[in-house]
Amino acid sequence: MAYWAGDVMGMRSGVLLCCAAAMLSAAPVKKTAAKLLVPKLSAFSKPVFEDYVRHLFVWPTAIQLEIADPKPGPMPGYDEVRVRATQGKASQEEVFYISKDGQKIVRGQVFDVKENPFKADLDKIRTDLRPSMGTAGASVVIVEFSDFQCHFCREEAKVLRENLLKDYPKDVRLYFMDNPLDSLHPWARAAAVAGQAIFKLKADAFWEYHDWIFEHQAEITAENFEAKLFEFAKTKGLDPLQLKAAIASKQVLAAVDQSMEMGRAVQVQSTPTLFVNGRRLVGAVDWRELKRIIDYEIDYQKTAKNAGEDCGCEIKLAFPGK
Repeated sequence: MAYWAGDVMGMRSGVLLCCAAAMLSAAPVKKTAAKLLVPKLSAFSKPVFEDYVRHLFVWPTAIQLEIADPKPGPMPGYDEVRVRATQGKASQEEVFYISKDGQKIVRGQVFDVKENPFKADLDKIRTDLRPSMGTAGASVVIVEFSDFQCHFCREEAKVLRENLLKDYPKDVRLYFMDNPLDSLHPWARAAAVAGQAIFKLKADAFWEYHDWIFEHQAEITAENFEAKLFEFAKTKGLDPLQLKAAIASKQVLAAVDQSMEMGRAVQVQSTPTLFVNGRRLVGAVDWRELKRIIDYEIDYQKTAKNAGEDCGCEIKLAFPGK
């Protein structure tokens, strides 16, 4: 059989190409695993941190978040970041600690074994020129954050007024702090301002006002509050014009705002909230439980002077406006 020279050459080339392809297919293929470059998440990224916190607390976008810049934390290797969540007039503050590499988030309290475990809150509470009852310099100090329109505050007020001075005439001092929950109670702030005005005009009348307003809580509305207030004032010999002037005064308004600011500083998020020598008690506490804590503190103070009125909760501050 005769072949054209070109055909022979073409056949040879084809064979060579087929052999080369076979050799290539038989040779092991080195596969280089391509690494997927996933960005490393960091809690120091505010969008990352915000997404994480919203997921943690089930906070929708309707809740506004204010995330503070990191600052040195109370423990080595962690920075402190504060978050304030706000919706309308309601707000809540949370404290987090973020590791220096941004990979770990800690939520909780940090204690220094050398200090009173309640020092952080005690340092933020100032009782100067606040309504009080009991013995000055008592070993047990109770600070109550209350709301005159709150049903649970009314119940706690009964517990405190009926039992505290009767069982502890010398060992306990109680301070009243205004913490009206504006988002829930429409006349609570007005009642707080009126209480401070009465305290300014006639300090002894404050506790009578305190008892009266809780006793008549169910009858009071935002619409009739002022009328009922002046009816009460007449029975206590308070001049209506002086009371109106006091209610409108910058000093009285500032006193209520200052009390509420202290509540925010120590993260009071519901009323009543009590601090017994700094120990936080949230909600209405029955007398049996409160008495147990008071007795413990009285005994504790005999050997440790780090939680009574010498703790700093009566540091004298200038009254706003004076």
